[in-house]
Amino acid sequence: MVQPEDGIEPILDALRKAKKSIQILIFRFDRSEIERALVEAVERGVAVQALIAFTNREEDKNLRKLEMRLLEYGVTVSHTADDLVRYHGKMFIVDRKELYVLAFNYTHLDITLSRSFGVAITTPSVVAEAIKLFECDEHRKQYTSTSRHLIVSPVNARKELMDFIQGAKKQILMYEMKISDPEFITLLRDKVSQGVEVRVIGRVSPKAYSLPFRLLPTRLHARLIIRDGKSAFLGSQSLRKLELEARREIGVTFENAPAIHRMMHVFEQDWERSQPMQDAVQPALELPVRRVAKIVAKHIHMKPMVEEVLERMLDRSGNDVPFQPDEVVQTVRDAFRDEVHDAVLLALRDMAQRAAQIQIEEETKVP
Repeated sequence: MVQPEDGIEPILDALRKAKKSIQILIFRFDRSEIERALVEAVERGVAVQALIAFTNREEDKNLRKLEMRLLEYGVTVSHTADDLVRYHGKMFIVDRKELYVLAFNYTHLDITLSRSFGVAITTPSVVAEAIKLFECDEHRKQYTSTSRHLIVSPVNARKELMDFIQGAKKQILMYEMKISDPEFITLLRDKVSQGVEVRVIGRVSPKAYSLPFRLLPTRLHARLIIRDGKSAFLGSQSLRKLELEARREIGVTFENAPAIHRMMHVFEQDWERSQPMQDAVQPALELPVRRVAKIVAKHIHMKPMVEEVLERMLDRSGNDVPFQPDEVVQTVRDAFRDEVHDAVLLALRDMAQRAAQIQIEEETKVP
């Protein structure tokens, strides 16, 4: 699945074809279509189990309301434990035969307004491992990994992802929310020094500014690594210490030529329309705060953003889904946060470019 192009239909199709069981993890949720699909599954005799995060920052009340509705419909609902900082994994399993690992949440913002990806896995050993993880977390039992392909934080994520990147011979293409872990920054620098082509679309910490990275002009919600055009990792964990060692994150490594070819094609298109952000911060730090604020404000386009959110949420032709005001509020709130974040980065880039131009002008002045 490639978002936003594929939309919600692949998820609905997967849930609708369930004959015996659905096991679903939920961290963020505002898609009433998916809720309806779960209810319809219960009505046709499918055993539906929902494992819901104990907290997701601002939306605890929404999760608790969702739990009450699902319980009323006949869904078996469980809470994740609170021993980890956050339960952030995104997966569901259909009929104990097909595993869906997602980089996106079940929200309008992630599915219809963001670049993201999902993958369906049918390898029996990987599906069985995901079922074991689900049941351990459902019953709050300790999970022990027996598969190198299911990447689970904090159990085996650091080791398996280090090994996965270390195995690259020619190329590493990455979508990343934030690279900040020192070990991974060092590893990626080493791969570059070995002649491996490394390109990152997303955000990195200042210590990783030497890596070739670009900022996508639209919202990004993906963690994807494509290695040598032959294998890939897709999941919910970024290369940050917190997500590797203190949160429940779930990903998968796989080899599938058509899927990887499509993801590489999307990456190349996104790379071409993305903009380099290296060396954008330092010149901005020397400017007055008010000037920075003015430049940031110029990059915030709230009216188009709100209009786009509303248009996409209301455009449900052929789908008899009731309008949900709470969904609009939450989606606009999330979109506003991301709009401000990206506006700051774009402002820093503009200021850096202007500072560089002034420096060139000063150096080329005739004495």
